[in-house]
Amino acid sequence: MRILLLLLVCISPCIASAQKLRSDSLANELVQRHKRVNAAKMSMPGFRIQVYFGTERNKAQEIRAEFLQVFPDCPAYLVYHQPNFKVRVGDFRNRLEAAGFLKKMGD
Repeated sequence: MRILLLLLVCISPCIASAQKLRSDSLANELVQRHKRVNAAKMSMPGFRIQVYFGTERNKAQEIRAEFLQVFPDCPAYLVYHQPNFKVRVGDFRNRLEAAGFLKKMGD
């Protein structure tokens, strides 16, 4: 009986560490899966200012080019969602940054 009790006392820490190792590997797998999903998105949360919305591609390209001449350090994107073209500018981290740049555009 003593041997059985001693054996159980010796084995229980090994079982607990095996369970912890299994849960750690599961956590690592979930972290790796999260990284793969985020890498596939290739985007991040943020704000852009839309300066054009319409069906004319030439007009959208013209507005984008004019914007880049005035603000060469600010990126401008031409987006197409059938049947409309959109020109969006900036890569702002928050609404406050976007609002500040919008005010600068108006000056």
